[in-house]
Order: sequence, then C-alpha cells, then structure tokens
Amino acid sequence: MVFDWFKRGATSDPSPAPEPEPVGEPPLPPGASTDASPEPDESPEPEGAASPPAASPAAATASAGVDEASLAWAREAYARLKAQQENARAGSPAPAPPPPVPEVPAAAGGEPPPLTLLEQAVAQRQQRLQDLASAAAASQPAPTPEAAVAPLAPPPRQAREDNDEAEARLGAFDATFTWSAEVLAAQGRQLDQVSLEEIDWLGRLRRGLEKTRKGFVTQLLERLGDDPLTPEILDDLETTLLRADVGVQATDQVLAALRQRLNEEVVEPAEGLRFLKQQLRDLLEAPIEASGQPLLAPERQRLNVWLLVGVNGVGKTTTLGKLANLAVRSGYSCLIAAADTFRAAAVQQVSVWGERSGVPVVANPTANADPAAVVFDAIGAAQAKGTELVLVDTAGRLQTKHNLMEELSKVRRIIDRLAPEAAVQSLLVLDASQGQNGLRQAMAFAKAAGLTGVVLTKLDGSARGGVALAVASEAGLPIRFVGAGEGIRDLRPFNSFEFVEALLAS
Repeated sequence: MVFDWFKRGATSDPSPAPEPEPVGEPPLPPGASTDASPEPDESPEPEGAASPPAASPAAATASAGVDEASLAWAREAYARLKAQQENARAGSPAPAPPPPVPEVPAAAGGEPPPLTLLEQAVAQRQQRLQDLASAAAASQPAPTPEAAVAPLAPPPRQAREDNDEAEARLGAFDATFTWSAEVLAAQGRQLDQVSLEEIDWLGRLRRGLEKTRKGFVTQLLERLGDDPLTPEILDDLETTLLRADVGVQATDQVLAALRQRLNEEVVEPAEGLRFLKQQLRDLLEAPIEASGQPLLAPERQRLNVWLLVGVNGVGKTTTLGKLANLAVRSGYSCLIAAADTFRAAAVQQVSVWGERSGVPVVANPTANADPAAVVFDAIGAAQAKGTELVLVDTAGRLQTKHNLMEELSKVRRIIDRLAPEAAVQSLLVLDASQGQNGLRQAMAFAKAAGLTGVVLTKLDGSARGGVALAVASEAGLPIRFVGAGEGIRDLRPFNSFEFVEALLAS
C-alpha cells in the first residue's frame, strides 16, 4: 500500500485555523533570496531529527503577516517532504550481489575436467566481450583540460519520469506547491500529516481545471473589482456562471444567497468570493450528505462490485483502469470484469490496464459474448479468492436504447443472485467536455440504471468544469471521483473543498 486514498476524509466545511505562531524557516542554500518563492535547502535533514509541530495557517486570509506565516508553513512542509524523500532514497536496499560461481572440482590427476561444448562457447563469448571493451577504451580520446573542468550538461529527462506509472515526486518550491500546502492546511492538516501523494494530486487537479479557471476566474475577478458588490455585479456573475455550465438551478441558488446577503450588509469583494466558495461547496456536498456516505470506499472483508456505465467515448475503460490502480495503491485486492464485449479491442484495452496495475482480468475472448456471463465468472472468481473489489466494465450505450438498458438490468440481477451480500455501486462516467448534455445523460441514466454516483472525467480538456455543480444540484447525484488528466494517477476521490479551491484559484 502506498497511500490509502479511501481513508482520506473529506471536509465539507473547514473552519479557519487560528493564526499560526512564528515557525522557524529551514535554511536556504547560499545565494538564495528571501522573496515570495525561495528554494529550500537541498540537503536532507539528519535521520531521527524531528521537526517541531507547527500550526496550520489561517484559511482565506489576506493580511501580509498571515501570508508570511503561510509561506513559512509551506516551506517547512516542503523541507519535511524533501527530507522524507532523501531518507527513502538513502534507505533503499542495495542491489543483491551476483551469486558466487561454484568452483569446478579438479580431476583425479590434479587437472580440471575438460569443458563441454556449451561451456566453451560461453567462455569464448565472454572473451570476445572483454576484447571489445578493451578496444573501445583504447580508441577513446583522452579528455581535454577544458572538457575536464567544464560543467556537465544536465542529463536528459528519463523516460520513466514521464511515465504515468512513476511514483509521485517532489517538484520545485513554487506557487503550485504553496497553494497545495495552503489547501491542506485549511482543512486542518498538521505538518506531519502532509503527504507527497496529496501534494502531487492537488497540483494535478489545479492544472486540470486550468481551462475552466482561465475563463471563469478571469471574468469573475473583473466583475468583482475592488468595490463592494452591487446588483449589477451579481447580474454579470450570473452570466459568468451560466457560461461555465454551472446550470440554471445551481446558478439561481447561488445568486439568491448572494442577493440575500447583499440586502443585509455591504459585501466586500474578498468576502463575496469567500461566500461564493461556501455556496458552491454546499451545492456539491448536498447529494453526498444525503447519500450517508461521505467518501465512497470499498468495504473491508466484504465483496464490493462497482459497475461503470455511460455513453460511448466518455472514458469508462480508462476510468476503470485508474480505479484499479487506485484500489491497489490503497491496499485493496481487486479484480476486473471485461464485460464490454461489443466494442472492438475493448478486452485487450482492459487487459493492458490490468497489467499496468497488477490486477487480474476476467474476460471472454469470444466475439459478442454475453456480458452477464463474464460478470458471472468474475463474481465466482472473486468469491473463491476472497477479492474485495470487482470493477465491471460495460459497453457504451445511449440512455434512449431500451434493449441496452435491459442488458444492464440483467447484469445487475446476476450480481444480486450470486452475491446478495455484496455492496454494489453503479457509477456513471461523465465527460466534462459535454457540458449540459452530460447532465441530461445523468438524469436519464439515474432513472434507468439505478445510479449511486458519478465519475467526472476529462476536466483537463474542457472549459466546462462547472457541470459538476449542475449534476449535483439538478440530478441530485454525488460526485464520487474526478479525473484531471490522462495519466494513471490522474483520478482520485472527490473532495468538494479542494475542487472549489482549484476552480477559483487566482
């Protein structure tokens, strides 16, 4: 287990933490400046040296003193994570030495026995390799004095660093890290509770919502300006929310609350932005609270079956592969049922995702096999092995096709008959770029497929990230997972506080 994302509590209404006491800043490298984005010390802290606990910075404050305290807190968090990373590298096991070559017993006359043909071939090959290596070393020109003292060019980026399966790495101490640390601190995290996995995900989420944020936040800040809110500003804000596909119902709720607040008192721009964030969080949290399950997670010591449904091209199979990786990284045993037997190469695609995460795949290579039969075999295999989570990939279908919806009902009946004690979730995968059309899909599937949640994908390729608010307010479905990229680690459980902060980050 790398990091249990399913035990990471979601905070729907984080209260501001008290103003922090002055904390000691980690030493900076020589020549480093003390401006708003300094580089912390590259040298790791000595093992066993415990940093004193520091208080979390206050959330959503704008005074210069508190900003300095937040920056110092982020610096110390960065230093701790860097020390952890360096200690992990230093403590990595060294490669095992090659096994010793057994000595060949001498013959009775004191001479070694004659080599076999295979041993002679091996010896000749080793001799040729040694001769080639010696010749290459002899032909290499001696380095010039200039080359000997010239600084080495930075090595090219390793291919595995670009690989999505690589572990989370600590990047530079920049605005993204500082923002991520402040978001975690605003949720009540202490320094020793900040993990590299969370920092990495928050950076991905912020980058994924960049297209939506560019249009939404830019217009929003232009509307707010430096003057108190006015009815005219609220009218412009209404247009901005509708353009971001927040939806009519959600927009009306937000604007009604702002107008009521405006009638009671003068609202400054900073307070108006804070109040807007709270209203958006309340909209997203309402269906989650109504479900009675703040965070969707597989139940331990029990069979969990998650069906992924949706129309064609929304990313169901890719989402399934990312969920399988997420479950494995969180310490769950997982199995994939390749029940999309209609689309060409769907089974092969699922098999590749299973290999990337080390998850077994139950499939039927026969063309147009019965999806219910695949699920039948998968449930039996999961029960025999004691698997905790079964992820079922289904074929894309339009919500208007009655016969295909009946096929989903058949799969559900198979699950209820074979595993009546299983915890079953039916998750609709929605493409965020489809905007209001995605909302119509959600409402239609909710009636036909008994949905229990939504997975919102492709946030990084759309400027319509506000559709999450429309789905929560109009369809009444909880957002369970969000995908903000194409990588295997670009999908995580939904957190309304982090989503709104990333959506409205300046």
